[in-house]
Amino acid sequence: MMESKADTTDKLKLNPPILLINFKAYPQGTGENAVKLAEIVEDVSNSFKDVTFVIAPQTIDLRLVNKVVKNTKIFAQHVDPVHLGAFTGSTPPELVKKVGAVGTLLNHSERRVAHEIIKKTIEINKEVGLITCACAGSPEESGKIAQYYPEFLAFEPPELIGTGISVSKAKPEVLKKSIENILAKGNGKVIPLCGAGISNGDDVAKAIELGAKGVLVASAVVKSKDPYSILHEMAEAASV
Repeated sequence: MMESKADTTDKLKLNPPILLINFKAYPQGTGENAVKLAEIVEDVSNSFKDVTFVIAPQTIDLRLVNKVVKNTKIFAQHVDPVHLGAFTGSTPPELVKKVGAVGTLLNHSERRVAHEIIKKTIEINKEVGLITCACAGSPEESGKIAQYYPEFLAFEPPELIGTGISVSKAKPEVLKKSIENILAKGNGKVIPLCGAGISNGDDVAKAIELGAKGVLVASAVVKSKDPYSILHEMAEAASV
């Protein structure tokens, strides 16, 4: 018997606080290194049952990392608004779900798409049972995308991404406004996250204090010489 849309929607839930680690295309987070990093995240996750750990490796590595994690959830870095079929070069949501992903990033500042594409992709993701974490670069865009009802929406000012200067400290009022827009325009159904420059436990704590329900991180973890320690620090801050 086919699941109803309501049944599927009920399953599209990850409990905050969320730590989402974007592997990007860093050499430290691709191929066998992606597997090693996934194992580290999984190891940390075993010590923090109240924190949801999510990793977003390259699409080509999804199947590999799925073999080594249990508690850690897997997201794709991007999907396209198409179903399986004659779509050369596209990444259908069904495909990443088949190899172990439970969700996807969408509209990251390094992979921006038009709003009509965001809306259509979110709709298809809901059809196939894939969680969407959309990204927005301003409070205004946060409010607009929230109206498409992704499960999560992350505010990430592009000018701070990869700088080590956290949005939660550099632009606290802008982050707060973005979170307010997400909650208002999404009718409380969209969970607000934040990213850009999140580098340590203090940054995570400040983000949560301002109303975010979790953070997106990348270089601070993926390029770290000791990803276990920095993840442990961030998880401690998130779980307080």
